[in-house]
Amino acid sequence: MYAIIDCNSFFASCERAFNPELMGKPLAILSNNDGCVISRSREAKALGIPMGAPLFKYKQIIAEKNIQVRSSNYSLYGDMSERVMKLLEKFSPEVEVYSIDEAFLKLPESNNYQTIGFTIKNYIYQCTGIPVSVGIAPTKALSKAANNIAKKFPQKTDGYHVIDTEEKRVKMLKWLPVKDIWGIGRGNTERLQLKGAQTAYEFTKLTDDWVKRNMSIVGLRLKKDLEGEPTIMMDDGLQSKKVIATTRSFEFTFSDKENMKERIATFASRCAEKLRMQDSSCNIVMVYLKSDRNKRDASQYRASRILTLPYATNSTLTINQFAQKALHEIFKPNIKYKRAGVILMGLVKTNALQLDLFKNEDPKHKQLMKTMDTLNDKYDGRKIKMANQDLQRTWKMRQAHLSPEYTTKFSDIITLNCDTI
Repeated sequence: MYAIIDCNSFFASCERAFNPELMGKPLAILSNNDGCVISRSREAKALGIPMGAPLFKYKQIIAEKNIQVRSSNYSLYGDMSERVMKLLEKFSPEVEVYSIDEAFLKLPESNNYQTIGFTIKNYIYQCTGIPVSVGIAPTKALSKAANNIAKKFPQKTDGYHVIDTEEKRVKMLKWLPVKDIWGIGRGNTERLQLKGAQTAYEFTKLTDDWVKRNMSIVGLRLKKDLEGEPTIMMDDGLQSKKVIATTRSFEFTFSDKENMKERIATFASRCAEKLRMQDSSCNIVMVYLKSDRNKRDASQYRASRILTLPYATNSTLTINQFAQKALHEIFKPNIKYKRAGVILMGLVKTNALQLDLFKNEDPKHKQLMKTMDTLNDKYDGRKIKMANQDLQRTWKMRQAHLSPEYTTKFSDIITLNCDTI
């Protein structure tokens, strides 16, 4: 049996774990530079705060409804995520971290998965203060659907749901819309709906030949998983990552090229790190720039440039070199730039690179990048940078509502007044 553990309103829950005064109150977490809402408590959702809501457009309702607002505290969220994932190892030797707030488990044989679901939910909350939903089923896709039920009906399920009989599987599939199937994608949703399949159950009734022909082998594996046949294994995603991106809005608008060059260098460096972390290389670099659309009286401009590399690489030096070239081609002076990004595409596994007889990267780059990553891992804060990066800070963000970094910064550790205990 497979289980997926999903932390409920994770960013908001992390804030509440260290500030009980936020319990039961509507809470919204903001993106980089406090631009828009990226996480909401259940109470904030009920008040009509949508995901991605621009802060400046919702300031009035936030004030009227007394909605609490916090800036993204990624140090806190990352550390709490690591704690949750470590605790899950108590229940299984196979833990697959799916995202910052989700993980799959391969559960050992048991005759009482209800008790396991209940125990996991309560253990994580007891140890971290983070509420979670648990879905347990014979396959990963079914466990995802079980988790949807646990989250949608918390009163009936108590936060966990087990699909352990054929009757439960069929009932769930008839309830689940195709758009909510894990990994289905917008294109396949439209394709299935045109075929007349509105639910997961109707999807599983289509022939294997039609599914494979119209949705590829990935769609067929998903169908088999929903039928109860484990086809998507641990550490086996439905889709390999096709792009890696680092994009940010700036704390202030920039018009000078030097500041933009520094931002692009930092973004390119972060993208290259992500590439190496998953043992990939890229063939294409894209850079884009956007002006501040909220400044109606200023000149508006947006542009992007895509460059194909002469060889696949994950070298920070090479990627930055081409990113700077793309920036040079699209940069226009006298524009108030508010956002920029670097996107890497054409990803391939580094150990499967096709070498060229005449155009290959300097072999010294590989050892240099390895040394650079080792030092940055050892000395937190990315001490080793390129010369055209900001040597003081990696990101420049507005964080007007930032909470303390309770678990990762000594000066922010909670202290107790023993005299009042």
